[in-house]
Amino acid sequence: QVQLVESGGGLVQPGGSLRLSCAASGRTFTSYAMGWFRQAPGEKREFVAAISWSGGTAYYADFVGGRFTISRDNAKNTVYLQMNTLKPEDTAVYLCAAAASSSTEAASSDPLDYNYWGQGTQVTVSS
Repeated sequence: QVQLVESGGGLVQPGGSLRLSCAASGRTFTSYAMGWFRQAPGEKREFVAAISWSGGTAYYADFVGGRFTISRDNAKNTVYLQMNTLKPEDTAVYLCAAAASSSTEAASSDPLDYNYWGQGTQVTVSS
């Protein structure tokens, strides 16, 4: 069992930056790939980024366009999402998720592959 708690969201102006954190607890010794998803009101949950347990494999949604970077520090049981050049359309609840991995290099953009989810942190991009 893994518990995930996101933090770092808030209100930022267009063009600004935020760094989201996802702290994991519980069976953190287990190998998990990690992902970030987002969900705006009235919209389906959308993939943002994913990273393998090793950190050697990372995937991003097309809309990211080089603006975001996912990283992890397994010693701290924490995953990060650095978001730069934020746009109003990035406004959403951002959720961290963990997926039991078949290998330390596995990562997935499919939410069905994820076993555990945090409650989310609100990101609002507005003037």
